[in-house]
Amino acid sequence: MGRFKLFIPLIIVVILGVFLFFGLDRNPNELPSALIGKPFPEFQLVKLKSGEAVDQSALLGEPFLLNVWATWCPTCIHEHPYLMTLAEQGIRIVGLNYKDEDQKALAWLERLGDPYAFNIVDPEGRLGLRLGVYGAPETFVVDQHGTILYRHAGDLNPRVWEQHFATIWQDLD
Repeated sequence: MGRFKLFIPLIIVVILGVFLFFGLDRNPNELPSALIGKPFPEFQLVKLKSGEAVDQSALLGEPFLLNVWATWCPTCIHEHPYLMTLAEQGIRIVGLNYKDEDQKALAWLERLGDPYAFNIVDPEGRLGLRLGVYGAPETFVVDQHGTILYRHAGDLNPRVWEQHFATIWQDLD
C-alpha cells in the first residue's frame, strides 16, 4: 500500500493529460445544446413593443431564427447590421431581449433599426435558462413546428451563416 501512494501523482497527471488531449480538439464556439431536435420550451412572457402576452404558440407556422440579444452586449451591436440584412432578405427573426431594460431596448431598436418580427421580453432570464443560453448573443434555428434545429453561441455574421445556417435554412423551404 505504501508503494501505491507513490504512483498517485502519476495517475492524476495521466488522467489530466487525457482530459486535456480530448479538450484541445473541441471548438469553444460550438456549445452543445440538449434541446436540438426537441420542441421550443413553454413560456408566457410579453412582447417588447406592445406589452401583449405571448407564448410558444406565437412561434408556430413558419421557420424562424431566435436571436438572443441585449443592449448591454457589445457583440450584439456588431451583429445587428447583419440581422438587418437577413430580415431584408425575408428571413423571420424573433428576438429574445435577455436580462435587459425595456426602455433601453426600445431606444436601441429605434436607433439601430428593428430586424425582428417581434421581441420577447425575458427580464429575469428564465426562458434563456430553459434554452440553455450562456449569454448574448446566441441564435437558434427553429422550424415551423417549433422544433429547435440548431444553436449558435456568438455573433451571427456572413461567415457563420454560410458555414452553419445556410444549409439548414434552405432545407426548411
